[in-house]
Amino acid sequence: MRGRATYVDDLPIDGLCHLAFVRSSLAHGTLLGVDATAARAAPGVVAVFTATDLAIPRHHSFVGLNDACMRPPLAEDRVRFAGEAVAVIVAESRTAAADAVELVEVDVDPLPAVADPENALADGAPLQFAELGTNLAAGAREPNGTDPLDGAEVVVRARMENQRVAVVPLEGNAITVQPVSGDHDLLVHVSTQMPHLLRDLAARLFSLDPARIRVIAPDVGGGFGGKAGIAPEHAVAIAAARALGCPVSWVETRSENLVAMPHGRAQVHYVELGVRRDGRITGMRVRVVGDAGAYAGFGGGLAMGPTRSMAQGVYRMPALGYDAAVALTNTTPVGAFRGAGRPEAAAFVERIVDMAAAELAMDPVEFRRRNLVGPDEFPFTTQVGTTYDCGDYDAPLTEVLRLVGYNGLVGYDALRAEQARRRETGERRLLGIGISTYVEITAGAGREEFGSVHVHPDGTVTVRVGTSAHGQGHATTFGTLVADALAIDLADVRFEQSDTAVIPTGGGTGGSRSLQIGGNAVRAAADEVVERARELAASLLEADVADVVVADGAVGVAGVPGQSLRWAELAAAAERDGGSLAASPGFLQDAATFPFGAHVSVVEVDVETGQVTPVRHVAVDDCGRVLNPMIVAGQQHGGVAQGIAQALWEHVGYDAEGNPLSTTLAEYAAPSAADLCDIDAANTETPTPLNPLGAKGIGESATVGSTPAVQNAVVDALAHLGVRHLDMPCTSQRVWRAIRDARAGTLADPWREPPAVFATLPEWGAGRRPAAADADI
Repeated sequence: MRGRATYVDDLPIDGLCHLAFVRSSLAHGTLLGVDATAARAAPGVVAVFTATDLAIPRHHSFVGLNDACMRPPLAEDRVRFAGEAVAVIVAESRTAAADAVELVEVDVDPLPAVADPENALADGAPLQFAELGTNLAAGAREPNGTDPLDGAEVVVRARMENQRVAVVPLEGNAITVQPVSGDHDLLVHVSTQMPHLLRDLAARLFSLDPARIRVIAPDVGGGFGGKAGIAPEHAVAIAAARALGCPVSWVETRSENLVAMPHGRAQVHYVELGVRRDGRITGMRVRVVGDAGAYAGFGGGLAMGPTRSMAQGVYRMPALGYDAAVALTNTTPVGAFRGAGRPEAAAFVERIVDMAAAELAMDPVEFRRRNLVGPDEFPFTTQVGTTYDCGDYDAPLTEVLRLVGYNGLVGYDALRAEQARRRETGERRLLGIGISTYVEITAGAGREEFGSVHVHPDGTVTVRVGTSAHGQGHATTFGTLVADALAIDLADVRFEQSDTAVIPTGGGTGGSRSLQIGGNAVRAAADEVVERARELAASLLEADVADVVVADGAVGVAGVPGQSLRWAELAAAAERDGGSLAASPGFLQDAATFPFGAHVSVVEVDVETGQVTPVRHVAVDDCGRVLNPMIVAGQQHGGVAQGIAQALWEHVGYDAEGNPLSTTLAEYAAPSAADLCDIDAANTETPTPLNPLGAKGIGESATVGSTPAVQNAVVDALAHLGVRHLDMPCTSQRVWRAIRDARAGTLADPWREPPAVFATLPEWGAGRRPAAADADI
């Protein structure tokens, strides 16, 4: 807004050529040929490349699930989803490139398509990879003979859809590649969450020395998981720049973003919860169908990784069975989206818990409290082997029930009374109150992070870190850590990130790891600098180091104002001695941390139209120690907005032939601020023992907690009519039909038996994938 930011599309580069991709309009077919004769002759066109011309190896964009289903950056023998790139235009202007796309003739022999993951796993479904003989990309089940529902007095069941959603970052994918000379062969500016990972993947893909590739992430307009790894278009841009010896750029259009950037979620859950009549959980069985999309990359693996890890939620469960089957479909590949597997788990756990409470005629808050893991039970290991570090799950629940209110009503009990009044008087606008209590995992990759602090002779300080911000406020948070440690002004701290020539290593930003890993790396570096400065000051001042303290931008003898040295003096002295006042110890956390919280959503439902209006949302999230309340609140607000959006509006749809139905923002229902409600964000603080700052992640927590709270609120508004479950998104049409069917006594049972494929899966640990696949998730 101030005009100070520089995005990839703002870079002034002489001789820059522009890329435009020719994309398949069919979801499935044999690629017989690409005729680019007319395009090559068009004004301003420099080159047209197909897969044969560039010969880029098939690869996974981020993390692989099945190596037999790797993706070619440009389609080779077959197209597998509508929007898959089959050729690329290189032209002198963006307009010339776009015009030339229309001149390319793509000859595709149509094949039957399958867009639904459950249909894809049925016998006789069209195969994505004929050589596999199946659309099952991966899968595993619990051992035979185990029944987690044994001992249950009541069992509640539901099939739940966690629908496919688009990432919709403010800025889509964007990359500029420049062949250069000197210390590097390639200079890559790219909108990415992980510059070092992109560099390393590109080096591996093109058999280059990583040190010869410089990757810079300038200002980035949001990532949310969609900008991790190396996109197929990134690989094509690098190959085109190398082939032509000139700089090239590709900036994704919004329609390309909606059909080609990997989507999120895309799971179907079959959930059965066993309980006693006193409200105690006895066990749960979960069977998950994950949709990998056209290729078996990162997104399909979420059903087998993070979703399974978090399947127990915040509850004691004496038994838990979890099976997963990942399907290949003729749709855009699925990847990471804010939470990546954890919101999916929270969604089915919190929905089935609400259904159980309703079945027992018990308040959903009371049911939760009877089953919450207690604060004295940590570290707590779940039935699938996930170990939670610390928590007090009732604390945020108590706080959120106190804070919630609407239209002059304060507190949960007052809202319940108002809900009952509206039902009794037959008001048109019903009130729904949705609860969720959740836990999620952050910083789960176990990677060491780089952080450095360097004090210069002019008194300024440079902070460098291997994480890579794309809107989270790292400069403020990390700068504040250093300013506090050195007792200097934040204005004296310069922050550097996202340049592989300046930052030697870095894990980037994802999985809510930045503060607890990168922040602790920076704080460790600051502490080391302080200790060196104290030792140097003690030597120069001829004092005992134990008496030397840091205060007011200086290092000196405690209680002796005249016996101190400014940071500039100490840095200059260190350089005179042939050294520097700098440190970069790095930080590695032993295990993941587990933020948690409680959300309450309040909605109004119009019984005549089915319209759902969110009217209040309160989030109480516990991310360990809070260092910057404003930035934490910002993450909470953004997460809640995305959670409400999935619960009520957003959905990437396909027809039966695999044609996308939401290719623009006129069709994909991303909300504006006007569609949302007041969001109140608060915190409880339970510091983790796993890092010195006591911090956990916050970037994805509010999305994990908000989505089921909103969905529960909609169902709660209609519960007195007999509605037991509604799938997301809870659109006006879906809600209206449920009200109609309830009045007619024709409501469908939310349960049906899961696909037969689950009976054929190998047991966990006994080979999770078809024989052709061996990549680790």
